[in-house]
Amino acid sequence: MTDKIRTLTGITTTGTPHLGNYVGAIRPAIEASRRDDVESFYFLADYHALIKCEDPARIAQSRLEIAATWLALGLDTDRAFFYRQSDIPEIPELTWLLTCVTAKGLLNRAHAYKAAVDRNLADNEDGDAGVSAGLFMYPVLMAADILIFNAPRVPVGRDQVQH
Repeated sequence: MTDKIRTLTGITTTGTPHLGNYVGAIRPAIEASRRDDVESFYFLADYHALIKCEDPARIAQSRLEIAATWLALGLDTDRAFFYRQSDIPEIPELTWLLTCVTAKGLLNRAHAYKAAVDRNLADNEDGDAGVSAGLFMYPVLMAADILIFNAPRVPVGRDQVQH
């Protein structure tokens, strides 16, 4: 048994890394990974990217840019687990298992889904117009990301706290 604090964070691979990624996620994660009492898991969230981006070439390019950014800014892969989400087949498997036991009503209250429905209703459209199952199930995928590595510490942005 280890006394290390397991921490996990990922960046969605939908665009070029920016200052917000650096200040909000990458810099604090790299600093944490240098601590002897932290076991770090950092990932390229390419499954999450599929919800926001339909261009596979853009996702692939972003994946390379974000990986290069982590490494250029000093991530030591001897001290941290650094991986591409889609390289871990257990993540979609766990996502499915969680999906089978997650109440639809709980997912109806997810912020991203509610925001999409509210936008549609404001535009006098059907609430679910253009809303993918991926967006609806997004919180379940996030839960699988966390549970697969049993990470009790998951630094996230304000928009992700609900998950």
